[in-house]
Amino acid sequence: MRKTEKITGNDLINMGFPPAKWYREALEYINENNLSKSEMENYLEQFRLPEKIGLLESPVPYSFNLEAENEQEIDNVTKVRATMEKLMKTPTVVSGSVMPDACPAGPEGTIPVGGVVATKNAIHPGMHSADICCSVMLTDFGNTNPKTVLDIAQQSTHFGPGGRPRGQQFKMTEELEQAFKANMFLNDKKSLSIAQEHLATQGDGNHFLYVGISEKTGNTMLITHHGSRGPGARLYKQGMHIAERFRKLISPETLKQNAWIPYDTEEGKLYWEALQIIRKWTKLNHELIHDAILEKTETEKQNRFWNEHNFVFKDGETFYHAKGATPLDSKYMPDITGPRLIPLNMAEPVLIVEGDTNDNNLGFAPHGAGRNMSRSQHKRNLAHLTDEEIFKNETKGLDIRFFSNEIDISELPTAYKSASTVRAQMSQFKLGAVIDEVNPYGCIMAGDWQKNAPWRKRRRKKKRKG
Repeated sequence: MRKTEKITGNDLINMGFPPAKWYREALEYINENNLSKSEMENYLEQFRLPEKIGLLESPVPYSFNLEAENEQEIDNVTKVRATMEKLMKTPTVVSGSVMPDACPAGPEGTIPVGGVVATKNAIHPGMHSADICCSVMLTDFGNTNPKTVLDIAQQSTHFGPGGRPRGQQFKMTEELEQAFKANMFLNDKKSLSIAQEHLATQGDGNHFLYVGISEKTGNTMLITHHGSRGPGARLYKQGMHIAERFRKLISPETLKQNAWIPYDTEEGKLYWEALQIIRKWTKLNHELIHDAILEKTETEKQNRFWNEHNFVFKDGETFYHAKGATPLDSKYMPDITGPRLIPLNMAEPVLIVEGDTNDNNLGFAPHGAGRNMSRSQHKRNLAHLTDEEIFKNETKGLDIRFFSNEIDISELPTAYKSASTVRAQMSQFKLGAVIDEVNPYGCIMAGDWQKNAPWRKRRRKKKRKG
């Protein structure tokens, strides 16, 4: 290369620099300033990636706040320990913790539900998963009748796939809309459209709207549980794509699900910023549902607080990836407004907790009851009973509703771990103290909306004709 020749991207590739976003700016600088070869090499050194990093020889030590109390739980504990042993060899990892509600969440080496993994200067999209900022919010409705709240809630909320139809949508704030447009991960027509459509929706799975009575005050409490819906899922997909690109360059030995985005890169800074925007969107998502119910019941809000339990939290250079773990330490939540919420199952109280950080918990508590088996296995175990029989047995005395009008037995109480066991192990391992309980009146969940999905109806119709 002569000094007078125009430098191109191919020249940078030949010098050992993989294609990247900084190419355009660097090429303009090099050519405009007519840098010599040595000047160019010195300038480009700031963009050189470090040598490839292998897996750690042995797992980084972590705390295991989980014990098995029966044969079924032994299998779950064995699988959780095996996946953590593999995960903790990821080269960015510095510490970790496993909560009593832990259960596997993918191939071995994947962070389990109920896991916390701390990494240095690295954001791992696979460790927060597609349901970014899955969270819970509580509003105190005072002495409003719980049935009234649940009835109005059923008219106000929205479960199932997709967003709200036109005419029933809620408006994003101008500030939040501008934040989407200013971030490269969120600024596309599809993301903006979905962010509008999915506001005040709750999705499916284990997400719920729960109404109960405070043990301490006797007041009616509304609690919602859901994440960032479509906007979060789209961000996650982009994050995994960027992380995979870095994995191939930096650490090919790292498992694909544990790929990371270095925080000190442009992509890392923008992805972190996008996570914070999605967090704000999700909080607004909860607020819109709660406020609509307050307005329709003509109730004045007595109190409100919320917390996420599926997110990444930053403390200096350390990033705490909580895949189903409730933050206790206030440093993780810039907008802390009260204690934390831990739901167990629809027939059990929602726990209101607070607690201190220690070496055992890394500043986190469980996020719920967790599972000892898959949804499909649970259904197989109860195959000798009808859904109606199971529902009647497990929801006695409660007002349980499914938005799709189809029972989902994989969300009934026996699908989850023993709530009393989780509570006992919270106390045993110092994972937060219960300061109040919201005893159940009733709840709404999505239900088995796929049972009568259009594609299933077409398949059944085709079979009947055949």
